[in-house]
Amino acid sequence: MLVRDAMSTVVLTIGPDHTLRQAAALMAARRIGAAVVLDPDAGAIGILTERDILNSVGRGQSPDAERAHAHTTNDVVFATPSWTLEEAAHAMAHGGFRHLIVLADGEPTGIVSVRDIIRCWAPIRQHAPA
Repeated sequence: MLVRDAMSTVVLTIGPDHTLRQAAALMAARRIGAAVVLDPDAGAIGILTERDILNSVGRGQSPDAERAHAHTTNDVVFATPSWTLEEAAHAMAHGGFRHLIVLADGEPTGIVSVRDIIRCWAPIRQHAPA
């Protein structure tokens, strides 16, 4: 199975100047754990995860004052839609992260998470009616 089969194609994209509270609210509304951070001035693509927000709040930083760019991972490992799920899982395990931005032609086209991979490898079984 390939990344294109597991990834979410609805990608939350935010700017580097979004506050952590704004990012958290958008992520919570969509029930997702990561946002792609696009910085048009730098031409950079980064990722902000729920863990990044949690770490900031845990350090006592204000989610209303802290900006996404200060907590964004910029040395991102990107997947392509044609990667196998094994390749994606290996990259996540090796890098210690739970989300991969999927790029096609240099543009973010999806995100694949550990949860997405697990859903593909161990689909929820429907119980037969009694």
